[in-house]
Amino acid sequence: MAKEDTVRHLRIGIARPLDAVYAFASNPMNLPRWAKGIGGSVVRDGEQWLVQTPQGPARLRFAPPNPFGVLDHSVSPAPGIEVYVPLRVIAHGSASEVVFTLFRQPGMTDAQFAQDAAMVEQDLAALKALLEA
Repeated sequence: MAKEDTVRHLRIGIARPLDAVYAFASNPMNLPRWAKGIGGSVVRDGEQWLVQTPQGPARLRFAPPNPFGVLDHSVSPAPGIEVYVPLRVIAHGSASEVVFTLFRQPGMTDAQFAQDAAMVEQDLAALKALLEA
């Protein structure tokens, strides 16, 4: 079982219905607009997407489109490395909750994990601002 300090569930409420949030957030071409770690380059490559990150190029693979708000994806920053990222949009009345599960990666210090969480919270706030504008 995972220790409590190895996973964080980061969430934000968005005053938009699930379908609208899911439609926007599930489109990889929108990532540069709200996910700071993704640069301006997003290119489809078969079933994956090639993106630019501050650390260099990476590959993204997304869960298939679904009616449940599941936006899980995997990030491959280098061959042989794959980071699973659970991301959900949950209906909450006429609004939505977006929940990002952040796992501490092997060798990550407390400060690095806190910085990663802060970056995710900034991304979620940017998503909220875009969708509520």
